[in-house]
Amino acid sequence: MIYESRDVAATRPRLLPWSNLDGNPCYLVTDDSGTGRLSRLADEIEAVQLGMADDLLGHAVDLLGDTRATAPQLRYLAACLAEALHDVHRIARSRGARLPVPHGDEEDPAAGRPSPSEGGRPR
Repeated sequence: MIYESRDVAATRPRLLPWSNLDGNPCYLVTDDSGTGRLSRLADEIEAVQLGMADDLLGHAVDLLGDTRATAPQLRYLAACLAEALHDVHRIARSRGARLPVPHGDEEDPAAGRPSPSEGGRPR
């Protein structure tokens, strides 16, 4: 299989792990290899978000195993889990969009990848 070169893949927008003030996604377009200052900051924030999600999962297991957990505690846990899931989903989308794509597969719905109009690429 022939894959895009690293240079072509690096020019695709990177979904950043934060939103703008209106809650809309932020993207980074760069011609470097992902080692620039903003790319490194995004990598660090993703690592923190993934670590927090992992810690929260451990807390969730403990709280769900506690028969004395109250409804407000469980609602708060659900809200925190939803926020962590949102962060992890954004990270997965960002990293998946930066994977090399075999030539000819970019917009081939038969290959199991959604076309850009179906949400296959960052908007």
